[in-house]
Amino acid sequence: MTTTEPATDLEPTDEVAVSVRNLVKTFRRRRGFSRVFDDVSAVSDISFDIGRASTLGLVGESGCGKSTTARCVLRLIEPTSGQVFIRRELEDGRFDTIDIVSADRSTLRALRSEMQIVFQDPLASLDPRMKVGDSIAEPMSVHWKMSSAKRRSRVSELLDVVGLNPSHRDRYPHEFSGGQRQRIGVARALAVNPGFIVCDEPVSALDVSIQAQVLNLLEELQQKLGLTYLFIAHDLGVVRHISERIAVMYLGKIVEISESEELFAAPMHPYTQALLSAAPVPDPDLERQRERILLRGEVPNAIDPPSGCRFHPRCPIGADEEICSTVEPVLDEQSAGHSVACHFAEVRQVY
Repeated sequence: MTTTEPATDLEPTDEVAVSVRNLVKTFRRRRGFSRVFDDVSAVSDISFDIGRASTLGLVGESGCGKSTTARCVLRLIEPTSGQVFIRRELEDGRFDTIDIVSADRSTLRALRSEMQIVFQDPLASLDPRMKVGDSIAEPMSVHWKMSSAKRRSRVSELLDVVGLNPSHRDRYPHEFSGGQRQRIGVARALAVNPGFIVCDEPVSALDVSIQAQVLNLLEELQQKLGLTYLFIAHDLGVVRHISERIAVMYLGKIVEISESEELFAAPMHPYTQALLSAAPVPDPDLERQRERILLRGEVPNAIDPPSGCRFHPRCPIGADEEICSTVEPVLDEQSAGHSVACHFAEVRQVY
């Protein structure tokens, strides 16, 4: 397998498993029945790193580009531009770096065993006509040469790892509960021993008690196997629980990225502050004392995003500031590991 040289701004450190640089995804959409097409900017020039055996949480409102980012990172959809580097350890202990975006078909096919995804809806992501054992074994059939007996044994092992009875491999997806189906999805993602897994809202469709079980399973697997996660979710409590670092997206841009606890303790971007103010706290007395930050208006259209800062029409600070409406802020490091894209990052709301 050929190795692509990393870009000059990619730090060649073994602590980084995945590096995304200037990722852009623009969709072409026909305007009604005419021959006129609009460009929809789903992901607009974002960059981030994910540490080896760690979790980066990606949060934001629906439609902000989280799932599109995840699919571009895995190249399930083709990015418009940008680079996605995956660093993996070789058998001799060295590391090589491959640009997923520019990889040819054979290289990308080999890389599929290094990166997998757990989808949001486990029922929709499993073939209802296939037994779950066959669904889990299918990646092994594609990437590995092994006998059917070994595949069957591996399927039983994976079902046991995710807390299911190995004898259930001959059942169909509709015979399982939502939590069990999500465990099957995790088992399928683990089938070819990947180092990097995208979790695209893996617990949002589950009950709270089942959410905790799946989250605990993902954490246990990460500690045991050294997995790297890109974890997408709406629930800030879930993201805080499982992520070491959190990136906040708004209308295709990353507006803030920081260590998890620091983000919750001292959010700098007004949008992050508004998100956190909307998240309930389990203490009734503290909840009554908090002030909710209400944002004006609706999320702008991605076809025609606002000039300058994309958040400025709804921002309680920058709505009347000329610099916010004319100059796009750069994602700049304000403190160690804490970067914010805001002209007034030092101005904080109290809630």
